[in-house]
Amino acid sequence: MTLLVLLFIGFAAAPLAPVVVRTSRRGSGLVLSLVPLGLTVGLATLVPAALSDAPPTFHAPWVPELGIALTLRADGLSMLMALLITGLGTLIVLYAGDYLKEHPRLGSFQGWLLLFMASMLGLVLADNTLFLFVCWELTTLSSFFLVGFQNEEEEAREAALRALLVTFLGGQALLLGLLLMGWRAGTNTLSELHAAGPALREGPLALPLLLLVLGGAFTKSAQVPFHFWLPGAMAAPTPASAYLHAATMVKAGIYLLARLSPALGGTPVWRGTLVTVGLVTMVGGALLSFGHTDMKRVLAYATVSVLGTLVLLLGLGTAEAAQAMVTYLAAHAFYKGALFLMAGAVDHGTGTRELPRLGGLWKVLPFTGTAAGLAALSMAGVLPFFGFIGKELVYEATLHTPGGWGLAVGGAVGFVLLVGTALRVGVRPFLGERRELEHAVHEAGPALWGPSLLLAAGGLVLGFVPGWVEPLLAGAARSIAGSEGGHLKLALWHGLTPALGLSAASLALGAAAFALRGSLRHTLVALRLGRWGPERLYALSLSGLKGLADVQTRVLQNGSLHRYLSVTVLALVGLLALPLVFRLGLPVRALGDLRFYEVVVLVLMGVTALVAVRTKSVLTALMALGVLGLGEAMVYVLLGAPDLALTQVVVQTLTVILFALVFSRFPVRPHGGRSRLRDALLSLAAGGLISWALLHTTTGPRHTRLAEAYTALSPTEAHGLNIVNVILVDFRALDTLGEATVLATASLGVVLLFRTRRQRRRV
Repeated sequence: MTLLVLLFIGFAAAPLAPVVVRTSRRGSGLVLSLVPLGLTVGLATLVPAALSDAPPTFHAPWVPELGIALTLRADGLSMLMALLITGLGTLIVLYAGDYLKEHPRLGSFQGWLLLFMASMLGLVLADNTLFLFVCWELTTLSSFFLVGFQNEEEEAREAALRALLVTFLGGQALLLGLLLMGWRAGTNTLSELHAAGPALREGPLALPLLLLVLGGAFTKSAQVPFHFWLPGAMAAPTPASAYLHAATMVKAGIYLLARLSPALGGTPVWRGTLVTVGLVTMVGGALLSFGHTDMKRVLAYATVSVLGTLVLLLGLGTAEAAQAMVTYLAAHAFYKGALFLMAGAVDHGTGTRELPRLGGLWKVLPFTGTAAGLAALSMAGVLPFFGFIGKELVYEATLHTPGGWGLAVGGAVGFVLLVGTALRVGVRPFLGERRELEHAVHEAGPALWGPSLLLAAGGLVLGFVPGWVEPLLAGAARSIAGSEGGHLKLALWHGLTPALGLSAASLALGAAAFALRGSLRHTLVALRLGRWGPERLYALSLSGLKGLADVQTRVLQNGSLHRYLSVTVLALVGLLALPLVFRLGLPVRALGDLRFYEVVVLVLMGVTALVAVRTKSVLTALMALGVLGLGEAMVYVLLGAPDLALTQVVVQTLTVILFALVFSRFPVRPHGGRSRLRDALLSLAAGGLISWALLHTTTGPRHTRLAEAYTALSPTEAHGLNIVNVILVDFRALDTLGEATVLATASLGVVLLFRTRRQRRRV
């Protein structure tokens, strides 16, 4: 129950954020940060239980017919992610309150930020695959509004759309994969999928299922070739970049792969795909970071590289790799969150994030510079920072697998480039000579440099006392790799090992990469990778989609009501004609069954239909249609359905009045002979096919299983004896809602039509 309460608090706080900001703008960041802080404390109290053999759970049916339940479970992996989400969320919300204090939509930003936090919390605590997907898509939605928060800027709008489209398409693939997984395993409960692993890893659906899940995870976690959306998302305000794109949302795909690793992992396809994609992403992201000079973009590509490292480790599938993954994930959250927040403080204090324009800032920005230096050293993997421990474990995990030296050397290339990136972003701007800037350089307030310094110092403290987080990391590794993953021992010194040698070599070569940063950047710029990379493919696809929409609009949405009706009726005729091809026999009721007064009513309806078609007067045609509708009501009376007859009379009367009001303001455009002949043929085809369908329906068997089901369920489920009313109101309530929506839309159109007419008269 505690898990549900904590999750509810997170979602309930989001809509209250604008109210808090309006009440107290200056102190809103501090007040709102109490929400994630309280969640962090509440989750921390559950850590001992989460690391036990019986972790806290909660279960409540949601849509049991579809296998959807609100099932929560906090084991070691979930608890690690949840504490990172809420702990970093506390600092980010506090930071955002000061960073955007002058922005008129600060309340909206904080609300979306808290909604994202709650969605991520639900995602990592979910023990039901479909509830996980709901939270997955909520993170996509909230991140869209956060990335595009500066919606007056075209860059922000395009970046938000790009991130939305890529992650949304991946989400649809994930949904299909989760549905297939639930069908094959016979359960939608995540904690029960491990037992169904053999069924999921074998059979003809094993490969499609795996590829669908990987597609969702790779798009969310910016793996090659889907990595291009993440650097563009740096158009978001710095708090959103630090929270979404360094520590939380981009880790959602990593979390999903880790959670499903016991059920889907261990196969050659799993290992080959994850190791290959992870290694390419690791090296490619680190290399691409040298082609940019904006601090946030450089950090974004470095994040892509780290995400590739985590995927690589999950692909190895060993207990040692799982331990390295969770440790490096935690280390990255500390140092990358600090560096992103530092970039915002530098931008706030200098007016720019361009690295070539920055230098000698430490004397003016001592607190920001200290945070940057500490975080950069952890990112580079320098002793005694927590980042060093994480990097050592990565090397150990790769070296202790088949073909390990090749993977270790490939990983070393990525680490070398990351060292160079750390020096570029976290050290170089604060050393050397001061550069002249248009903006008056000044240190930001404690709310801006404090969170960054706290995270950076945390990376140093955990390096000295890793035992503080060792049980939690061991529990997270045990959730991935079983009991073997729980044997984790963190220390700064493991002796003179090959991993230590690779770590030292990466530092030395990273310094060389930093010295050659100018040449690397010019080379990458000269290659112009954007011309043929996945970003170019995305641009071409989007352009093609817009072109198709333009053609479709010009052909179908050309403003002609006549064409709209013709296309609609023609589509109806085509759909009804399909069964006619397979059913050659036309059922016809015996004419002897018709009574004299029924024949009179039918003849009257036929005559009025002809009058409506042949007359040149709109008013006469409307009167004829009214009489035709009353004839239909008479048919209902003769067939013993007076309630339907009353409904028909009311609807027909309103329709005639509505048409009279609308058509009186439509311009009369006479149609030529060909147009009238075409319309007549189309009308005859539609009427004939509908008549055939009705005759076929009415001459078929009257006693069906559906009718029996409605008869049995109406009194017990809907508590009604009038089966027709029960069907309309209960069993087919959405149909009635749709009809009401159509009527409301038509009424709105009439209102707009009259308003337009009055405006024209005024002009």
